[in-house]
Amino acid sequence: MNRSIILFLSLLLPSALWGGGLPTATPEEVGMSTERLQRLEQIMQGYVDAERMAGSVVLVARNGKIVFLETVGMQDIEAGIPLRPDTIMRVASMTKAVTTVSAMMLYEQGLFRVNDPISNYLPEFSDMKVFVESNGTGTISVVDAEAPITIFNLLTHTSGFSYGRRPEHVAAAYREAEVGSGGLSMQEGTLEDAMKRLAQVPLVHQPGERFTYEFSTDVLGYLVEVVSGQTLEKFFEEHIFEPLEMDDTHFFLPDSKVDRMGPLYGYTSDAGLTRHPEAVVNIDGTEVTSHHPYSGPRSFFSGGGGLNTTIEDYSRFLQMLLNGGELDGVRLLSRKTVELMTADHLKDRPRGGFGFGFRVTRDVADSRQLGSVGAYGWGSAFYGDYFVDPNEQVVAIALGQLMPAGGVDLLAKYSDLVYQSIVD
Repeated sequence: MNRSIILFLSLLLPSALWGGGLPTATPEEVGMSTERLQRLEQIMQGYVDAERMAGSVVLVARNGKIVFLETVGMQDIEAGIPLRPDTIMRVASMTKAVTTVSAMMLYEQGLFRVNDPISNYLPEFSDMKVFVESNGTGTISVVDAEAPITIFNLLTHTSGFSYGRRPEHVAAAYREAEVGSGGLSMQEGTLEDAMKRLAQVPLVHQPGERFTYEFSTDVLGYLVEVVSGQTLEKFFEEHIFEPLEMDDTHFFLPDSKVDRMGPLYGYTSDAGLTRHPEAVVNIDGTEVTSHHPYSGPRSFFSGGGGLNTTIEDYSRFLQMLLNGGELDGVRLLSRKTVELMTADHLKDRPRGGFGFGFRVTRDVADSRQLGSVGAYGWGSAFYGDYFVDPNEQVVAIALGQLMPAGGVDLLAKYSDLVYQSIVD
């Protein structure tokens, strides 16, 4: 289908055509410019024409209405299947926001406090050890943790866990413990099994010492399982996906939806755009399976990186947050809880603010790009990103299926192209 027709239909036909997304409007109805949004489409198309991406999809909503929903390129180049708005995409670390919301729903029920040690609920994390490098000599020793890991540490990635990729002594410890790569790989067993193995590995720094992007949200997902008494998959389905009508969001796809997910591609300057084989591949220390998530044991539910969704499903989740925890009469969180989640809790983090599971814009001047103080979002290893701007009432999402990206900078540009289209 022609891209212009897809955009036209997404604006004029009922949202149920694409699976129950947000209402639609023309850009001009909400203070944005159709002409300026077309610049975003041109950038998207340029990467496809240059054979640096198979395809991408971008959604922009303002005031709760979709004003731009554009797909370019292919879901599956070899099979000749175009990318569509209802293509199901691997979203990796965009899972973290859903896990964080789940935890805060339990927090609102009084089942834990943010400053509680996680060992109150997960006793396997009671006696943690920490790797220490002695006086810059390269000698590595292991010492006792000076403080317990708290739920706050999990929410802000200050726990001291790692993704186990580097340096080598850390990577070796993670390999020995058979801890996987944050949900990007198929794993045998359950989340509980993996987290119990993780608890045996020393931390890379003392709890609370600094921000390190790592397994914290997987541990948070395990906390959700223990406190709720449900698997993370069941909790997500019952308490988030069904209430928000996110019908195409899954850890593992049902057979009826497999044809709506394409392969994973990667781009390098040497090899160009290549399709990952239907087998395990290793990218910068991360194991990725192109056939995930529709085969394998289907028992490991990664709160840090396991979900697959459509762009419209994910827009409903983000609109709920922008609305202060409510969408279409369904309330998941209090407005005050969302305010806490999206506050800057790491004011000394040099790369900008961070809340509970989100980067947060602390200062527009420091960010050196268009935006607003208080906007929040995160990204995906499989080439995805989103942001929510409460000041401008904007939700924006960009998704591809590209790893590695090899310098493709659509995600670095798309937010500027969204903001420059605001004309009211």
